[in-house]
Amino acid sequence: MYGNCAGCQLSTGAETPYETHWRFRVPDGERIEFVDERIGRQSAVAGCDFGDFIVWRRDDVPAYQLAVVVDDAAMRISEVVRGEDLLVSTFRQLLLYRALDLVPPRFFHTSLVVDESGKRLAKRHGSLSLRALKESGLAPEELRARYMSKS
Repeated sequence: MYGNCAGCQLSTGAETPYETHWRFRVPDGERIEFVDERIGRQSAVAGCDFGDFIVWRRDDVPAYQLAVVVDDAAMRISEVVRGEDLLVSTFRQLLLYRALDLVPPRFFHTSLVVDESGKRLAKRHGSLSLRALKESGLAPEELRARYMSKS
């Protein structure tokens, strides 16, 4: 792990751990693989397909990747279901599981619910909720046909 600069040492002067993000250095060139329960075998090369990532934020809280790994391990989660937009995060998390000597769960990445243009439905984009779409009279089959991504 390192702070602001991968090739630099942290100074003992004004810079404190709370003035920087802490990053996890990925093992450049290492192939990381896992079997997704829906999509099948997945493979990525560290340092090529994804790089170093933040594990601790400067506001003194864990970043997403570290938080979900520690949380899932603490709760003894055996299966994780997430959207396929988080697939690349799984490679980072697998490195953290290994670094922390934890057994990773099985992963299932589900297709996303998208609009007609292929953009995922999300509150931040002003999309209607599935409940609102259902209440508008759309049958479940019609919702799946219209809004589930084809991946």
